[in-house]
Amino acid sequence: MLRFAFELARNRRKRLASVDKANILASSRLWREIAAELSAEYKDVAVENVLVDSMAMHLLRRPRDFDVIVTENMFGDILTDEASMLAGSMGLLPSASVGDELNSAGCRVGLYEPIHGSAPDIAGQDRANPLAAILSAAMLLEHSLGLTAEAETIVHAVESVIREGYRTPDLPAAGANLVGCKAMGRLVRERIESQEPGA
Repeated sequence: MLRFAFELARNRRKRLASVDKANILASSRLWREIAAELSAEYKDVAVENVLVDSMAMHLLRRPRDFDVIVTENMFGDILTDEASMLAGSMGLLPSASVGDELNSAGCRVGLYEPIHGSAPDIAGQDRANPLAAILSAAMLLEHSLGLTAEAETIVHAVESVIREGYRTPDLPAAGANLVGCKAMGRLVRERIESQEPGA
């Protein structure tokens, strides 16, 4: 996970925030040691070690200062839920658990899902926001299948629908065009099809 984060940071803004609780947990001290060892291999990436409780504050105070954030599962689960409120809803954020194993395409094997999981409490009600699931598929295309252009097509389609003012019930906004889960999915599909060559 740490190596993947360094690689991701190297291809983005060359900044990595490594989040732990090294002042209390032995496992976090080990995490920090491994991050320090890896940073010697990625000298072009600036690494900032941040305690998880401080990160919870910094994420709200100065979110633009961060690009790639890496942490263990429990801290990541908490921080992604918090970060979703910056975007407006848990229904907007994709997530990935990416391993070290490489697949036949030479990409990392991963598990991709919305940060909120399956949301069984609203199943079958046409109320769910499908955008996090759609964006999770885009992450899968990019990081595990090496299909960057296809991933970008999906991301652009989602951005287009949001810019046009469409929202699901979890994102109420004055003047928004509220739609259900199925309609939102159709809108994104239409934007994807309109971007395809010859469409």
